Amino acid sequence: MTPIDIVGIMEHLPHRYPFLLVDRVLELEAGKSVKAIKNVTMNEPFFQGHFPGYPVMPGVLILEALAQAAGVLTFKSIQPPPSKNTILFYAGIDNARFKRQVVPGDQLILTAEITASKRGIWKYTAKAFVGDELACEADLMCAQREV
Repeated sequence: MTPIDIVGIMEHLPHRYPFLLVDRVLELEAGKSVKAIKNVTMNEPFFQGHFPGYPVMPGVLILEALAQAAGVLTFKSIQPPPSKNTILFYAGIDNARFKRQVVPGDQLILTAEITASKRGIWKYTAKAFVGDELACEADLMCAQREV
């Protein structure tokens, strides 16, 4: 599969600035897994308050970036392709662990693997890395809904 740039990502995710947290999809195997990146820069609006003088990416936003990467995987896996009115909502987060801080200048490597899908509920094992270092891991669950 060829990489998916930001324009292609925006075709699948409803998120927009400042809440679009996936910059590029590097690898995607429909029905199986995704590998994407989020470039973390000092220009992120959340760094103004988290924390002034010691900028750290909030863990909840790392989880959101993982969910967005999983969302692109899901939209590429649904056959026939879903309508433009289909959105994935978080339904659960289990076993979330944070292993290192993510700071401006880091590049998050986001991975997600589909572990189950049934009746519009999708489950994933997701991990975020900075280089080869694990930054975050979690089991995610999303619900597919028409809006």
